[in-house]
Amino acid sequence: MNSSLNAARRRWELDEARTDVVDVLVVGLGATGAGAALDAASRGLSVAAVDAHDLAFGTSRWSSKLIHGGLRYLASGQVGVAWESAVERDALLRFTAPHLVAAHPYLLPLTPAVPRAQAATLMAGYRLGDALRAAAGTPRRLLPGPSRLAAGRALALAPSLRADGLRGALLSWDGRVVDDARLVVALARTAAAHGARILTRCRALALAGDGARVRDELTGDEFDIRARAVINATGVWAGELTPSVALRPSRGTHLVLRPGALGALRAGLHVPIPGERARFALVLPQADGRVYAGLTDEPLDGPVPDVPEAPESDVAFLLEVVGTALDRPLSRADVAGAFAGLRPLIDTVDTADTAGTAETAGAGRTADLSRRHAVLRSPDGVVTVVGGKLTTYRRMAEDAVDAACPHARASRTARLPLVGAGPVRPDTPGRLARRYGSEAWALRDLMRRDPALAEPVALGITLAELVWSVRHEGALDAGDLLDRRTRIGLVPEDRAAALPAAEAALAYP
Repeated sequence: MNSSLNAARRRWELDEARTDVVDVLVVGLGATGAGAALDAASRGLSVAAVDAHDLAFGTSRWSSKLIHGGLRYLASGQVGVAWESAVERDALLRFTAPHLVAAHPYLLPLTPAVPRAQAATLMAGYRLGDALRAAAGTPRRLLPGPSRLAAGRALALAPSLRADGLRGALLSWDGRVVDDARLVVALARTAAAHGARILTRCRALALAGDGARVRDELTGDEFDIRARAVINATGVWAGELTPSVALRPSRGTHLVLRPGALGALRAGLHVPIPGERARFALVLPQADGRVYAGLTDEPLDGPVPDVPEAPESDVAFLLEVVGTALDRPLSRADVAGAFAGLRPLIDTVDTADTAGTAETAGAGRTADLSRRHAVLRSPDGVVTVVGGKLTTYRRMAEDAVDAACPHARASRTARLPLVGAGPVRPDTPGRLARRYGSEAWALRDLMRRDPALAEPVALGITLAELVWSVRHEGALDAGDLLDRRTRIGLVPEDRAAALPAAEAALAYP
């Protein structure tokens, strides 16, 4: 079966879902849910996967774009979580998504705020992380080791650093995905290629161990999807469908800085947060010229919104922290946009990653909570997967399917290439290769057939890419195109300028 997702395929697969009984129903199409759909479908199970909104509508599109080896977890003694992260990073870099995930350099500037003893401790941590890289099997050609740079070299990579008192920098490398939402799209399309029904705009109203009551959000029609096993992968919203699951959501905010705000930045930055032992603000230059800066870790009180907002207090905090390392402090005018995501954190789990119940301790900071995931089974048989992080989505999905379908064959996804992971033609432009991999030739073919599609929309993105998203990536409206298939919408004025092009792509024959 082909991997293309579009409105026509959605219509006929919705019709099939009304009458068939599937082996697995997955609710939620973020990274973990799309990963669970792929894991189950690649084992030969019949799968339906639904989401109330769109692919990567929730937390998955609001990450720091890091595919990391868990250095922070080593610092807090979570060796198992760090090892799992290193193993999953290796899978993405080498086997499943090498077109979307690659190594990226990061500098930790050695300013007067970083004492020599702390610098030595941090370098020791980097070397431990490098040992995890080697143990996980990741070759150094894909992920170089850490080193210490002189001040001049550090300033060459990050000219915006404050030179006064700079002793140099610690250089480390970690994985980064070009776009977290595109990773989810690749997962969903690969699942579809293995026969999974990927149904966006299909809201689960109620779950049971044998299926769900759902509503087509485009028509308002309600019907039942029957299944032999049900996986709740709705992340921070999991408790709304499975009330026995108790979470402590945490908000993480990022700033979108205007191109040029930090000069010709050639590496990411780790900026120590004053008063914290092992927490850093991240500065992440993007290929489109924008720079992301994050990230906060604040508890969320009250109802969980569909799209969280970044409060001005978070914006001010990040500007202040990042500014401590810069020659010129950042101002509010440097901020073109901001976004916030919600982490589905758990306090304690009465299990070892398989089945149990989550308890809320109700005390302590969300920043101190473990990022370990848990797979929980409710009394009615629904399996819920919560916690974790983007890097370990595949392991979370595998554990969820193992719990929901204990008699299924073993998972295949650790070495299963995602859509686009094949060889890239030598003459492929770098930006297309990084976003589409082996499918980039099809984008160029579209532009050759109709040169008007080669017209840029924003940030180097062409109309052909928007048309491709409608035909093959399940985009149903302008929001899907501007906010998830591309990230034009992170800056409001860019979104407004690109809206006519998105509407034209939706109407393109």
